[in-house]
Amino acid sequence: MIEREMKRLAAIIWGLVFGMGVTWAEERPNIIWVVAEDQSRHYGCYGEPLVHTPHIDRLAEEGVKFTNAMVTAPVCSTARSALATGMYQTSIGAHHHRSGRGTEKIVLPEHVKLIAEYFQDAGYYTCLGSSGHLEVPLKGKQVGRLGKSDYNFEWDEGVYDAPEWSGRAEGQPFFAQVMISGGKARNQARVHEGIPHVETEAVKLPPYYPDHPVVREDWAAYLDTFSLMDLYVGQLMERLEAEGIANNTIIFFLTDHGVSHARGKQFCYDEGIMVPLIMWGPGRVDAGTVRDDLVAHIDIAATSMDFAGIEVPEYLESRSLVGDGYEPREYVVSARDRCDETYDRIRSVRTGNLKYIRNGYPGRPHLQPCAYKDKKEIYEAIREWGEEGRLSEMQAALLLAPERAGEELYDLENDPWELTNLVDDPDYKKELRKMRKILDGWIEETGDQGQEVEAMAMYDSDMELYLDGLKGKKPPEHLQTIRDNIATMKRWWEEGK
Repeated sequence: MIEREMKRLAAIIWGLVFGMGVTWAEERPNIIWVVAEDQSRHYGCYGEPLVHTPHIDRLAEEGVKFTNAMVTAPVCSTARSALATGMYQTSIGAHHHRSGRGTEKIVLPEHVKLIAEYFQDAGYYTCLGSSGHLEVPLKGKQVGRLGKSDYNFEWDEGVYDAPEWSGRAEGQPFFAQVMISGGKARNQARVHEGIPHVETEAVKLPPYYPDHPVVREDWAAYLDTFSLMDLYVGQLMERLEAEGIANNTIIFFLTDHGVSHARGKQFCYDEGIMVPLIMWGPGRVDAGTVRDDLVAHIDIAATSMDFAGIEVPEYLESRSLVGDGYEPREYVVSARDRCDETYDRIRSVRTGNLKYIRNGYPGRPHLQPCAYKDKKEIYEAIREWGEEGRLSEMQAALLLAPERAGEELYDLENDPWELTNLVDDPDYKKELRKMRKILDGWIEETGDQGQEVEAMAMYDSDMELYLDGLKGKKPPEHLQTIRDNIATMKRWWEEGK
């Protein structure tokens, strides 16, 4: 900790000397990452007509909107671990959701640092906050409390100076990660008096979800969260403008993964991995630009460092989206591994309009046992209609089949909902071979650590902590469900399922 403080002090002194009378604010921009939880791309600027998002639409109109941005993992802790380091979570051992939290720890490779640390070393004031930190002075539980990190490895909280930037030195640039609740705020959004609300009857569900009243109402509440998040972004913009720093600030707006639903969060379909990404910076980005190049969410790490004039280390898997040396990605890989007690291995490759998915455990159902999800009303509704025979043949096959295909291939131009698996289509043999080769090469090149089954000591350690953390918060039957699911996972491993 002392070494960390000495390095930060040296960076501040360096900045003052280097400035030679020019303020930091004039020299380098502030960088803000706004990350919303559990939302796909249902913002107004992405074509959703039922939401009210004028502030985020403004960022898109005045900045750069990316239409093909994907997360490298469709669940929060793994996606956040990747974003915070600019590395694929599978490359650094952070690929299992909420892992390394018990007695067994995960330590980053020695050469890998949090992006915030690079900014801090360069003299930036670093922040990790939430929507509750946008109002100052702070009060209540927000005082002295950082925003959500959820990293799957050991890290030093000292890489963040504070939850927000009011404590920085005069003129000192800041790097801030602002975490907002997104799709997790369904109940809050549905009753919020400051936003218009989506009429349940107006909702248009994806075709793979049944038109069950519970599912329809849940989707309406989900859409309301977009309008609520827009309020938070508006509050952020008001503060920047009131402080006179908006014109020297670059904002990246994105979500950590897609909607929490049966083909969204935790899955590598587009509903789970395709996210909004907007880059806003007056005078630094081309206003009103729409880019359709393939982008991984980790790419905002190197991009932010480029804007700040910080040298991007060669090991980083992040790729800067700006500058003369920009090389578009030919493909983006996304990966899902264990989520809570539920073990899985899914890899997807996106190239242009093709999507390839490889399921590591095809003998298991799409909706594996998972206590976190199974008690949600939408899952109960889907299963209820499945038992009653009220799902369409397509819905039943995609959501409730007892087994999955080992491979899936989709032509997204002709099949944007990913309904028709083309793996056995002779017209797509060449494309299938190409996608297999890309994924195999990526696994070898990046050293995908998810190809090996998690050490049982690590699994047991995390499950013990998981259960202990729910005692007193969840009823005994919920805890027993988790224990039963753990036993099922271990039995399936023994059976080779």
